[in-house]
Amino acid sequence: MKGRVRIWIARILAVLALALAVAGFSSRDLRYAVSAAVEHLRLMAARRPIEDVIDLPDTPADVRAKLRLLSAARRLASDDLALPNNGSYTTYVDVGRPELAWNVFATRELSIQPLEWCFPVVGCVVYRGYSYEQEAREFAATLNEQGHDTYVSGVTAYSTLGWFEDSVLSTFIGRSSEDLAAIVFHELAHAQLYVQGDSAFNESFATTVEREGMRRWLRSQGQHESLDRVVATWRRREARVRLMLATREDLDRLFSSETSVEEKRQRKSEILDELRQALCVMAGDCKDGQPRRSASRDTEPLNNAYLVAVGTYHTYVPGFEALLDEADGNLPRFYKLAKELGELTLEERKHYLLGEAGHL
Repeated sequence: MKGRVRIWIARILAVLALALAVAGFSSRDLRYAVSAAVEHLRLMAARRPIEDVIDLPDTPADVRAKLRLLSAARRLASDDLALPNNGSYTTYVDVGRPELAWNVFATRELSIQPLEWCFPVVGCVVYRGYSYEQEAREFAATLNEQGHDTYVSGVTAYSTLGWFEDSVLSTFIGRSSEDLAAIVFHELAHAQLYVQGDSAFNESFATTVEREGMRRWLRSQGQHESLDRVVATWRRREARVRLMLATREDLDRLFSSETSVEEKRQRKSEILDELRQALCVMAGDCKDGQPRRSASRDTEPLNNAYLVAVGTYHTYVPGFEALLDEADGNLPRFYKLAKELGELTLEERKHYLLGEAGHL
């Protein structure tokens, strides 16, 4: 026990040291880093073993059932998916709010290249996370004033990449049984492999592991109809993603052209309107060629930053699925091949993954 306490304290000090390192000479960055560190420590202090939460008489029956399901999915993650067998997802935390955090994605007005924020250990990422929505939207507003496109997205789960033992959180315990297992597989995949400075690689890798995990999990439970439903959902999502990433390529060609700034702005607006209409037709949610639901997740907001967020999670999934096929479905071999890819340069990884599966 004393050894575990020393490790826990050492990691706390590491978080605080990272916070100060991230801060540099910017008071805003200092506040941001310290706030993130304090929030993470608050969550760590609130952890309770899942078995204890299940045994509490005031734990709702549906929460108790989902915690048991998560424990079973966690065992499969280690036994069948060869994911890290650590203390992650063996504890529960009531976060006390609907979302765990909020991520801000951003691009310049006439670019599909994401802005990046760089930190020790994790490297550069294409989003900046905040514990509270107001903070995220204030930061996004600052970027908007500078002429950037922004997209703010709620976050229900995250991974500390194996540095800490991550918990099951109240922010996602209300999700469907399939979603709960998928979250555990996805987040543990980040602890299995993480490449500094390549968010698209990391998220696409985790999404691929998540999907393979779901196939094995639902088959092991004899839930073949649920698997069919989940696969159908993936296919619908992939059709939307292909459309959005094709639009991103159209915008990239536009922004790289010799067209005037005003013409680029006009054509950008037209291209995004075309995408908006195509998405609502695909979803069967159009009236007079426009989405019925103005707040539809797939159509609002629709800008460069939103397309970056979509691409981050899906761009390389076909390439990683081809790599999994190359490994004959053997996950340890797949992880080894993915690790070898991660040791290449960013451009080499991009060429290989897109070359294997083609552009989405």
